[in-house]
Amino acid sequence: MRQLTCLGIASLVALSACGPETVEAALGWRPGIVLPSDHEGPRGMLDLRGLVHAHSVYSHDACDNAPRNEATLALNVPCLEDFRRALCTVGHDFVFLTDHGAHFAEYEFPDVLLYDEARKDELVVRSGEPVANFAGCAGGAHRTLILAGTETETMPVGLEGHVGATLEEREAAYSGRTKEAVQKLKARGAITLVAHTEEWSVDELTGLGLDGFEMFNLHANTILGAGAVLSLLGKLSYPDLLPHPDLAFLPIVNEDPRYLEKWGTVLARGGRPVTTMGTDCHQNTLPQLLPDGERIDSYRRMMGWFSNHLLVTPEADGSFDDRHLKQALGEARLYGAFEMLGYPEGFDFYASSGSDVRDMGSEVTLAADTALVVKRPRIRELLDPSLQAPSVQAPELTVRLLVAVEGGFEVVAESSEESVSELTYAPTAPGAYRAEVRMRPRHLRGELATFAGLADEDFVWIYSNAIHVVM
Repeated sequence: MRQLTCLGIASLVALSACGPETVEAALGWRPGIVLPSDHEGPRGMLDLRGLVHAHSVYSHDACDNAPRNEATLALNVPCLEDFRRALCTVGHDFVFLTDHGAHFAEYEFPDVLLYDEARKDELVVRSGEPVANFAGCAGGAHRTLILAGTETETMPVGLEGHVGATLEEREAAYSGRTKEAVQKLKARGAITLVAHTEEWSVDELTGLGLDGFEMFNLHANTILGAGAVLSLLGKLSYPDLLPHPDLAFLPIVNEDPRYLEKWGTVLARGGRPVTTMGTDCHQNTLPQLLPDGERIDSYRRMMGWFSNHLLVTPEADGSFDDRHLKQALGEARLYGAFEMLGYPEGFDFYASSGSDVRDMGSEVTLAADTALVVKRPRIRELLDPSLQAPSVQAPELTVRLLVAVEGGFEVVAESSEESVSELTYAPTAPGAYRAEVRMRPRHLRGELATFAGLADEDFVWIYSNAIHVVM
């Protein structure tokens, strides 16, 4: 945590004697505060944070269903600005765009990479073709690597160019739901995923040669929590009843049993998918304003609720491009984190056997010394409750290890002890094991207003991908 510089602080009462910078440091992380990516991952890897499933002005239903003027075909510049501004505000390292076939297939690279020379964007070019875009922010303090993709039938991400030269060829390629269609997408550099796992059968998820699917989707989850959405909307005229605007999603979020059942079943049947968390932002669903004057479904707000963390092996100088991201994604070195509850640091999940250490997505042989290890994370820059009001409590964390079974997952080990820095489990049988961290967000009670009871509810904070233990 950032060190306090105003001497003698014993409580927040003493902050009146401090300057604004010291007050900000003393308050630490809280809802509405964005922390830049730490980047320091385990075993020399970079921990990069970003989105896998996002829609820009190149999706027909983005921007309140008006991403362009249909008479002139001019793009909705204010909406595009909202998207670009949100990337800079939230500070993501990458975005795998997933624009719908209409209008993605109608536009060329590097337009679909949101390339803007005036912003000093930097294209990644291979074989003379633009394949990704380091999108710049004002002042050059941050940039986000943007990759193209489409959610049409399947959801290929990281496409290095269109599949097909004509619109008809592209539409046919992107609307295919066959092994042959998936292979064509892979040949164009894509990691082949599907969105909305609830709409796919286990046989399809395992039989089409896909690389993976979503373990969580915000759009599907919002429909599942429709009652909570209506309750939130009903209180918009009474701001004192509402939680902090950036916690508006908390009453809505639920673990979706359809996703967990299919995820576990695919793994239990021997599948090796990468699973991702889909923000599915369009800025087209909940335009109502929250007390901060920003719409509920703004790009900034939705992008900041949760993210995918990729563990990337960089070049020797620390640099990376789209290939490094796609390698990590394809190898399932990914965990998802609901950062509206706080930014995690210190999380790790790996397998060890003697001196051999294997990361998420890897395979390890069952042996007498095989161990699965989950490092207990903490909330980055969370102010110590002892420096706050007596009513402020620390969050309660539970670290779990689960094995995939037909129909879902079974818990094989867990710990809620704060003094236990890592959960270690010696598997006795082969299987696909994943980790998760759950939280009772008691540190947020003061931000929840009439939803304060949620501070004692059990939420998932972190989902990991699986490690595969084999004979």
